[in-house]
Amino acid sequence: MAEESSGERSEQPTGRRLEQAREKGQVARSKELGTAAVLLAAATGLYMLGPSIGTGLTRVFERIFTMDRAQIFDTNHMLNVWGVVATELAWPMLQLMLLIAVVAFIGNIALGGMNFSSKAMMPKASKMSPLAGFKRMFGVQALVELTKGIAKFSVVALSAYLLLSYYFKDILLLSSDHLPGNVYHALSLLIWMFILLCASVLLIVVIDAPYQVWNHNKQLKMTKQEVKDEYKDTEGKPEVKGRIRQMQRELAQRRMMAEVPNADVIVVNPEHYAVAIKYDVKRSPAPFVVAKGVDEVAFKIREIARAHNIVIVSAPPLARAIYHTTKLDQQIPDGLFTAVAQVLAYVFQLRQYQKGRGRKPIPIPLNQPIPDELKH
Repeated sequence: MAEESSGERSEQPTGRRLEQAREKGQVARSKELGTAAVLLAAATGLYMLGPSIGTGLTRVFERIFTMDRAQIFDTNHMLNVWGVVATELAWPMLQLMLLIAVVAFIGNIALGGMNFSSKAMMPKASKMSPLAGFKRMFGVQALVELTKGIAKFSVVALSAYLLLSYYFKDILLLSSDHLPGNVYHALSLLIWMFILLCASVLLIVVIDAPYQVWNHNKQLKMTKQEVKDEYKDTEGKPEVKGRIRQMQRELAQRRMMAEVPNADVIVVNPEHYAVAIKYDVKRSPAPFVVAKGVDEVAFKIREIARAHNIVIVSAPPLARAIYHTTKLDQQIPDGLFTAVAQVLAYVFQLRQYQKGRGRKPIPIPLNQPIPDELKH
């Protein structure tokens, strides 16, 4: 039971899964929406451009039906007639075609958005396999398409029958009309029948578009294990992330240790804590911490300090206070200024004494005055 539940696609597709599907050209598409958009664009275009097309046809018919015998057999005159056809009908027909082309493009990308995938263009062995093609022909998707085709045919056929029945008398009366009235009347009937016939296709679109979105989402659903594996691939495996964090800590520690030789003094606990302090007016108006650590790191700081003759001062309360309240490259808190100033004064006097320029300074007391809110 556990294996069955783990293999069930019950989880919604993640953003990465959806992105990968788009890269493969797998997006929700409704052919019926594109078809309906083209038909409605054509119907709307005929409604708007119908008068222009009707006027052009009338002029073309007048020119053709008023030719005498000589003009009919005159090649040059017939070429002039074709020029009249182009002049009267080219511009309205071009407008109609442009409208249909634009709406066809919008209708086909309205569901799923615009997407170009080079992977979808690559040849696939599964598409050329007769067995795979046989399965597609008799699969669930093929049954859905067959049902949709039958429903579409039924809706359109029923709508056409009802429209023809309703406009039957008007269609018969066209033969008794005269030019140009019969042309305008025929176009009017054609446009309204076409509009209503296209509107019937919207019934299929209303059902098909939500179904395509649902079916696309269903196909991309994931198992719980797939979600976990994707999370690991995206975020990284825990052991790898742990190793990266360890390497980052080691790198930061090496950089910190490289700053110890530049420190003015090392304040220690004396064994567990070590804080390296630097006072550089050009860099900061107050002393700041260049390195700090406890136990093994503190031992390493003291070792580097001895190798570079950096003064080490034992002041346990001050060392603990600085360690817990001050980050690397950060100025010491205001409450510790007095204590740190005493330590730095002692260090500078000691350097002068070592150069033979002054008296030996008095060692500072181990317990420096530390404000209660900074004690640790």
